[in-house]
Amino acid sequence: MMPRSVFTDEHDAFRAVIREALTTDVVPDYPSWRSSGMPSPTFWRRMGSLGVLGISVPAEHGGLPGSDFRHSAVVTEEIQRLGLAIGGLRVHTDICMPYLIEYGTPEQQATWLPRLCAGEAVIALGLSEAGAGSDLKAMATRAERVGDTYVVNGSKTFISNGAAADLVILAVKTDPSAGRDGISLLLVDTSTPGFETGKHLDKLGLAAQDLAELSFVDMHVPVTNLLGEENEGFRYLTANLAQERLSIAVNSQAAAVAALAWTVDELAGTRPGQEAKFTLAACATEVAAGQALVDQAIGAHLSGQLGVADAAAAKLFCTELQGRVVERCLDLHPAGTAFRADSTIGHAYLDGRVSRIYAGSSEIMKVIVSQQLGL
Repeated sequence: MMPRSVFTDEHDAFRAVIREALTTDVVPDYPSWRSSGMPSPTFWRRMGSLGVLGISVPAEHGGLPGSDFRHSAVVTEEIQRLGLAIGGLRVHTDICMPYLIEYGTPEQQATWLPRLCAGEAVIALGLSEAGAGSDLKAMATRAERVGDTYVVNGSKTFISNGAAADLVILAVKTDPSAGRDGISLLLVDTSTPGFETGKHLDKLGLAAQDLAELSFVDMHVPVTNLLGEENEGFRYLTANLAQERLSIAVNSQAAAVAALAWTVDELAGTRPGQEAKFTLAACATEVAAGQALVDQAIGAHLSGQLGVADAAAAKLFCTELQGRVVERCLDLHPAGTAFRADSTIGHAYLDGRVSRIYAGSSEIMKVIVSQQLGL
């Protein structure tokens, strides 16, 4: 693969630290995560000690000094290199933390950011509902203001980090008659009376990732826990979509890179036939194209120039690429190993399927890109 220019020597040094930590502290414990359905609490504290949970967070709140999205990309690439599925980490750093940084009051930031950076608390985004899907304006969770509190009733599903979360950024309807313009975001401490964590959700793949249902029955949330302004939640949610989708693109691209590398290693010394060589050559070419697109998108994001359609294009290309490359590579592994329960390439095949769905399906990404084309 051609040399990459997006990273500096500082990022390379950071990569070495992350690789060592993942290899030493995570890989031996990872099978137990798959059994329990979530990372261990020690994982969050270990990532906190390395500064991973403080990427892009101001140093005065415990963030990693001088860090930016490239540090997050390094972590994601190293996780995928080892065949791990720890999407909840990206939910914590790439998806949830920006809301607190951008819209939180000084009091909210001082209360939560140091704990979240240290791994003493875990954060989740309470958005998806069983009857709403990608249609945010259809959400049914309501928050009625009564004096100095919001009384919240409703439920959420498919919430990453849902079972482990200490803090949830909860999307609610504060003005049910206003559609998407009636959505607000609340910071909810999960110890609040009326907050209930439902069953752990079994999934096709991502066995080590925490995914849960949440419910709220007459849950009283102080008005001071409103994140930003009332009824501005939809605008806040869409403002971070470019980074969220870029984060997924980075993850999918890294998964494709890893699958190709594992397969080349698997076939080394076996004298593969021409068909296998041609398949891997095609995969290598597509992976190189995906890497160029992702690195270009990272550069645009760092300069504040990554548009919604550009992020959608990166997610569309890289998640579809992940599916193609991992499936082709799976087919080239000996069936006796590829389809075992402990197969790394087999897990990658199952873990990667959802990447084409969450944060907007491939079809939604095509709609966004086509709109940019004026169609």
